[in-house]
Amino acid sequence: QVQLVESGGGLVQPGESLRLSCAASGSIFSISFMGWYRQAPGMQRELVARISNLGSIKYADSVKGRFIISRDNAKNTVDLQMNSLKPEDTAVYYCNVDQPGFSYWGQGTQVTVSS
Repeated sequence: QVQLVESGGGLVQPGESLRLSCAASGSIFSISFMGWYRQAPGMQRELVARISNLGSIKYADSVKGRFIISRDNAKNTVDLQMNSLKPEDTAVYYCNVDQPGFSYWGQGTQVTVSS
């Protein structure tokens, strides 16, 4: 079993920044992808960004140029730097980690962008 602990959510104004962090622990043997998803009220969960163990990155079109994902393979952590936040970025953000045959989710952290 892998446990994910997220931190860094909160309430900010449009144009401000937030940094989300996620630390994985437990039965870690070969993490492939680490990433962040989000789910707004009444909407499906969607990919925000993910990064492979080799550093290949995919961003949602809506966050390209504003968000930056990074990971530390030695510490099993993944961060999401969110800049120029918009009200439409408001959602619960979930950390996701994949190992062969398994996918793990964090408990979610609320990000609210409002003036």
